[in-house]
Amino acid sequence: MGGLINVGKGSDRKPCMVLFTLNPDADEGVQRPCIVGKGITFDTGGISIKPTGGMWDMKYDMCGAATVFGLMHSLHATGYQRRVNGIACLAENMPGSGAYRPGDVFKTYSGKTIEVFSTDAEGRNVLADGLWKAGELDPEYIVDLATLTGAVVVALGNQISGMWANDEGIAKRLKAAAKRSGEPVWRMPLNAQFRKYMTDSAFADIRNGSIGGRAGSSNTAASFLEFFVPTRGFEEDAEKIPWVHLDIAGTAWGPGSKARSEGANPLFQYGTSGVHVRTLHRLITED
Repeated sequence: MGGLINVGKGSDRKPCMVLFTLNPDADEGVQRPCIVGKGITFDTGGISIKPTGGMWDMKYDMCGAATVFGLMHSLHATGYQRRVNGIACLAENMPGSGAYRPGDVFKTYSGKTIEVFSTDAEGRNVLADGLWKAGELDPEYIVDLATLTGAVVVALGNQISGMWANDEGIAKRLKAAAKRSGEPVWRMPLNAQFRKYMTDSAFADIRNGSIGGRAGSSNTAASFLEFFVPTRGFEEDAEKIPWVHLDIAGTAWGPGSKARSEGANPLFQYGTSGVHVRTLHRLITED
């Protein structure tokens, strides 16, 4: 769990990975969904420290994991009887004396290595371990949620979440569930160039920052995550597990003041929104 452990090394509060299984005895031998959430309980940026103005709301950097908790509660509360797996990757990113550093290289749960470009690109590091752990559960599909990038807020604002996917079928199903739930998503691109921007490291399998700088940085972040989406099968018969990434940095909480949220989608008013609990509940229960 090198991604999770390294992010949490600077804090006195130790990182952990929370595993949920709802109805563990149901659906024996049947592939079922796994939902993975980023849970940075406070994000200072670590040694790549944020300015004060970019830090005050970083208590919300755990909203992806909070959605996993909320989803599991909603499924249980409504009596859902099928098996669902969830993973919450929890850590506090602090600049302590033991904190990980720019230039460090560490091994993740998958065995793949990451070169640290910025300690403030920590969410993708913990999700690298969470995604690989999800693969051990042989899921039907994986959905991850993260307040991952400021770039997605620049692109899509505070009303629409960014969505990336490696499979058309699950992308269409999730987009339809999001629309019916009043939590819209917008499909964003994955391509070989974005992947190259992240894998151009002389020291590791992948960097946690793009050689392209800020250009397309929500897309390069998604390409980083795709690198850790596990396969099903072996060698030439291996195929990627269907996967969707939701960047909820713009939609997980309201836009910073009550005045600015007037006239907005009522789900995205001032404060946290619980975004995509409804979407994922609908996706899972209406299959």
